[in-house]
Amino acid sequence: MIPSPTNSVTELERYAELAEWQPEIARSRDAAVRLMRCSDGELPDLLAAARAAKERFKPGIVTYSRKVFIPLTNLCRDYCGYCIFRRDPGQPGARTMTPEEVLAVARAGEALGCTEALFSLGDKPELLFPEMRAALERLGYKSTLHYLEAMCELVLRETILLPHPNPGLISMGLMLETTNAELMRPGAAHDNAPDKAPSKRLRTIAEAGKQKVPFTTGLLIGIGETVEDRVDTLLAIRDLHRRYGHIQEVIVQNFRAKPEIAMAEQPEPSHGEMLRAVAVARLLMPKVNIQAPPNLSEPYYDDLLDSGINDWGGVSPLTPDYINPEKPWPHVEQLRRRTEAKGFELRQRLPAYPEFLPALMAKPGLLSERLHAAVDQQGLARRAA
Repeated sequence: MIPSPTNSVTELERYAELAEWQPEIARSRDAAVRLMRCSDGELPDLLAAARAAKERFKPGIVTYSRKVFIPLTNLCRDYCGYCIFRRDPGQPGARTMTPEEVLAVARAGEALGCTEALFSLGDKPELLFPEMRAALERLGYKSTLHYLEAMCELVLRETILLPHPNPGLISMGLMLETTNAELMRPGAAHDNAPDKAPSKRLRTIAEAGKQKVPFTTGLLIGIGETVEDRVDTLLAIRDLHRRYGHIQEVIVQNFRAKPEIAMAEQPEPSHGEMLRAVAVARLLMPKVNIQAPPNLSEPYYDDLLDSGINDWGGVSPLTPDYINPEKPWPHVEQLRRRTEAKGFELRQRLPAYPEFLPALMAKPGLLSERLHAAVDQQGLARRAA
């Protein structure tokens, strides 16, 4: 349980209010770090300021995207210390989906009211594994990206679902995770994971901005970074958004340990650390959608609503979270009840947020047709949540 705000106005509360009304105040890295390090006694005031900032941005509602998770291939050339998803060829569970399997999952999700097909896959596995090159040749494609493109087109053509591809460095949603390149050192979280270099990820996010692509990014806390690193990552994202205006969503995700991973003994971030990170993200970016996965903060995920989120991210009524399979998503009705208990209405959105839809819908083509058919007058999903 989170205690009630104190009656006294703390320095941190004053800063938080100023950061909302005068965003230039929040340029101070040191001040943001102080917020992230606030005491338990000061935390309620920080959360109250963050929740108020959320309400000024998008009052009364919290959104989610009803999706199916399509793990196109779990072969990957990167070896992140926290990942349970990736496989080498021949390992138990290693697989690449066929077009028939992809379409079957998409159609099943369509029947359950989903509007998003989230494609997750390893990064350029054919560069490391001849087995993947052979599999692609059998399917009739030269690269994993070409195969992904074809599967996105298949889902868009044959169903009402909107594809959301996450193929590593050229994803529609690419977690920055951290700006600390030291986490690529031997034994650290991103050791032997060349695609996790912060410079590469920042370049990708910037390129998406130049192309005016609505983009999802975020930070991953608890992988060996410092509080200062968390603030630096948020500031880097904010700077990119100020430059290009294309960051549609910032995810604050917490590391969860698993027995099978290299980082099995790494301490998980506390619930309080998660609340602080989300609240500071909201105050640094008061007019950006802030999201946190509910399944990774169970059983207290509804506390995240007090820290300024306005979105739960993708929640599937059909497929598991293949990245964190031990942490099932809450049932949508449970999510609704707990969201309403905090005073918000739960609404289903499309993979793109309402403020980014007009530009996408203005471009002729099948995607625009699908968006027009799926969206309501508020820019949210036409089908009831």
